[in-house]
Amino acid sequence: MCRKSVAERGSTRLVGRAAFVLLQAVAVPGQTPGAEERYQADIRKWREEREATLRSERGWLSVSGLFWLREGANRFGTDPTNEVTLPRGSAPARAGVLEHRQGRTVVHLEPGVPAFLAGSDAAGRELKPDISGAEGVLTLGRLTLQVIERGGRYAVRLRDPESPARRNFAGLRWFPIDESNRVVARFVPYDPPKNIPIANVIGQVNDLPSPGRAVFILGGRELSLEPVLEEPGATELFFIFRDETSGKETYPAGRFFYASMPQDGTVVLDFNKAYSPPCAFTPYATCPLPPKQNALPVPIAAGERDPGSHAP
Repeated sequence: MCRKSVAERGSTRLVGRAAFVLLQAVAVPGQTPGAEERYQADIRKWREEREATLRSERGWLSVSGLFWLREGANRFGTDPTNEVTLPRGSAPARAGVLEHRQGRTVVHLEPGVPAFLAGSDAAGRELKPDISGAEGVLTLGRLTLQVIERGGRYAVRLRDPESPARRNFAGLRWFPIDESNRVVARFVPYDPPKNIPIANVIGQVNDLPSPGRAVFILGGRELSLEPVLEEPGATELFFIFRDETSGKETYPAGRFFYASMPQDGTVVLDFNKAYSPPCAFTPYATCPLPPKQNALPVPIAAGERDPGSHAP
């Protein structure tokens, strides 16, 4: 999951905490006329796009099932005895079989059942894991099925645009936008980058590469977070964190945000863009959890509030 072996170091180094605090004071936007208004507008636009993506037919609100594949035949259809059980009335009782052997999943359809892969008949074709495009998504009526791989285990992720979660979604809730929650952090690179263990909600632990540590001042305290790189060639840092609002005002397991790669030894952390993980919206996601070093001992009242129950 590492895109770069070593994060950018830049040529400018800060000397001591006083210089670091001074940099924060001058680098945060809002110091010139109109900058604050532009920043507010940018954050509002980002939040609107975040909600639109969530509400879309391919968004997390439509994810309505996760079925772990066993070796051999996995029947799919609306009959509850199937290994992959589809919503009532959405498909035939016996639609077909997903034959899973040694990491490969092949689609077999019952006669007369129309199902498609990349616009063509899916019968006899392989459903490759973790491909979000048409080649990796089986379409059956309004439903889509996608194979995912997690730590050597394979599952079928079901999306239904008519899911109760999507139909009943009342919208996201946010803390007020506050520029003081956008900070310039000093980036301390690891040379070489080190792997850190990241657990997920299904009990697995994966080592992901971390190129360094972001050190920053917030609420008068010096804090730090370790980002990870999600995949080879990553162009952004991915932060998974908890704080003192977790389980009170924000999603209990923690939140996410991204940041651009470091430049000149610094990285901008914008907590106004902190958002809830997919598990806040569906019980069928496999979300990563914050590592213990990313549990901040302060409340960060910024970004997305707890969206509430996601019970189907």
